[in-house]
Amino acid sequence: MQEIAPKVYIETLYPGVTLGAINWSHGLILIDSPIRQEDARAWRSTLLNLGGGVDKMLVILDGHYDRTVGLRNMDCTVVGHTRLLDIYRGRPVTFKAQGTETGAEWEQQSNLGSIRWAAPEITFTDQLSIYWDDDPIVLQHRPGPSSAAIWVELVKEKVLFLGDLVTPGQAPFLASADLPLWIEQIKILMEKKYKNHLMVSGRGGLLAMDEVRKQLKFLEKANQHLEGLAAKKARPEEAQNLANTLASSFNTPPELKEVFRQRLRYGLYQYYVRRYCPEETAALEE
Repeated sequence: MQEIAPKVYIETLYPGVTLGAINWSHGLILIDSPIRQEDARAWRSTLLNLGGGVDKMLVILDGHYDRTVGLRNMDCTVVGHTRLLDIYRGRPVTFKAQGTETGAEWEQQSNLGSIRWAAPEITFTDQLSIYWDDDPIVLQHRPGPSSAAIWVELVKEKVLFLGDLVTPGQAPFLASADLPLWIEQIKILMEKKYKNHLMVSGRGGLLAMDEVRKQLKFLEKANQHLEGLAAKKARPEEAQNLANTLASSFNTPPELKEVFRQRLRYGLYQYYVRRYCPEETAALEE
């Protein structure tokens, strides 16, 4: 666990997403959760050593399976965007982790068993401020990577938890994305007002601005290719075939190359059907 600002911690040890913990006088505000039950136990044990207040609240940065599969294991109040409720409604009440190939982290884990979703008890539409200390933590709706994507900003500490807005060194998840909105959000992040902020990626920890620029370049390239295919009324399979070209944008370890290519194949196909082939959208899962 790394302390990146006074009483603000991140953890990148566990498979899945980057975890956050804000140890304020009223209690712990957590950012996202581990995928595996054993990792949740270990994370909870680590958090006990921080002391602080007795209450716990967990903020979920979007509805991706890597963020939602392990939520119930954290046993605390969950906060997220109201769009998460729609995402949950599109899923079976009980989910058995098998058979999907989206290139997600949870698919690489064994013995997850059946999963019961932990829907957020507190939701918001545009912005929510939490006053568990003298200065607020601000949750902002920032759609792009998904319709339920949010940022968490610690105003005084100048820390931003960005979820999947930037995924350094790996292919992003495109299936539930809105690329023009995503590009717009990255440009907002690059504005002067965020210049001196610490930026935390939901998949990789602390970010450098160079990684933000690389993500912007990748998304613009992907959007240009997809718009070109749509203009030609291409079939979704042609969008899927872009995966090999786009995968070359990342300096990927050999053991992860096929995982990231599959992530792109799945995401490009789903994105293209949803955005450019509305007559086929009903066949897609949320």
